[in-house]
Formats: sequence, structure tokens, C-alpha cells
Amino acid sequence: MRPLEGRAAVVTGASRGIGLAVARALAAAGAQVALVARSADTLEREATALGGGTTAFAADLSDPKQVEGLLVALHERFATVPDIVVNNAGIFRVAPLHAVTAGEFAETVQTNLVAPFLLIHGVLREMRARGTGHVITIGSVADRHPFPENGAYAAAKFGARALHEVLRAEVRGTGVRASLVSPGPVDTTIWDPILAGGRPGYPSRDAMLSVDAVADAVVWVATRPADVNIDELRLSRS
Repeated sequence: MRPLEGRAAVVTGASRGIGLAVARALAAAGAQVALVARSADTLEREATALGGGTTAFAADLSDPKQVEGLLVALHERFATVPDIVVNNAGIFRVAPLHAVTAGEFAETVQTNLVAPFLLIHGVLREMRARGTGHVITIGSVADRHPFPENGAYAAAKFGARALHEVLRAEVRGTGVRASLVSPGPVDTTIWDPILAGGRPGYPSRDAMLSVDAVADAVVWVATRPADVNIDELRLSRS
């Protein structure tokens, strides 16, 4: 079964973790996938491994000019905007508010909130004109529940959820779909520096979701019938 055969998708933050798992799952479902991240060598290797028309685009999404360049490259690759946009790239650092620098806060918001806005802004007009397209935002439990030491991350993720909700309200009835997939803690390397030394107050790795569980959820959302929109899907470990 390849329900996404003939569809084009772009996944940001696709060099590892959730993004790479989502890219693999979308490719397995038949989509032509563009992998986006900063790590050019890793992306090329993963794109080659996936095959099937998978391509890699190295870009630092915290830089608006590189986001503009990515949008141009995607249009050239697919001759239109992608059918599916998965906004996954993000920065996750933990620190109390008094210890977060202004630069760290700004970089987190730029990558986790402004970059998704720029991608949506760059594809939405054409999606609306053709009456199809799907923007999938990877959220977090932190997009609804504030946690200590999450000042920058939670601010960006709350904003990303608000951006999704506005997008959903605006595209309702146009044929364009917008979905928010918000998992609880997911076992990725992003936790390595945080959990080193058994930091208290954070979940253990064996209590986290797997990246494949999140990827399966994204594919399920993307493969619903065209007249069905999954507004929001929240995942947690059973």
C-alpha cells in the first residue's frame, strides 16, 4: 500500500529524530520527500538511502534568507509547492528564565515559530489557488502545558499552536488542510545533554514515545480522505 504515491512532501529537521522518522515513513507511503536540515552530509546520506526521488536541501531555518532560498529550490524541484509540508525543525534547550540569554531565546523562537510561519507563508497562496495541500505542524506537550526551564521552548511552541489554529480557521473549506501533531516526550538524541547525569524532574528514556510512533501518526493524518481534516492529534505514552 502506497497511499501517498505521486504526492510531494517536505520535512524540516529531517536529519535525525522525529524528522528523519517522518521522512522515512512518508517515503514508504509513496511520497517524494525533500529532506531539510542544516547537516548537508547527513541529509545526502539519508536521501540516498531512501531513494525513490528523495532529495536533500541543506538550510539553516533560523536564517530567513535561507528559508527564502529553500522555497525557491522546492518550487524548482516539484514545479509547484509541495503537497505536504511537515514543520518539524526545532531547538530544545532547558534553562531557568534568569539564565536564558536574549540570543538563545530569539534563536529558539526564530527556529521553532518564525521559520514555520515563513514556510507556510511561502506555500499557502499556491495551495489555496489549487485547492489542495496539507500543512502538518509537529507540536509538543509543551505547546499547552508550561514546564519549568522551558521558557523559550514553551513560548515558541505555544505560538506554533496558535499559528496552526489561525491557519486552520483560515483554510477551512478551501481544500487545504492543517493539522497539529503534538507528542509527549519522544526518545531522541535531543535529550542526551539534558538527561546526562540523571537530571531530576524529567522523564526517563523508557517512558518516552518512539520516533516511529510519531511518524506513524503523521502518515495517518496525511492519508485521511481529502474531506477529512485532523485538526489536532495529541500523543502520549500508554
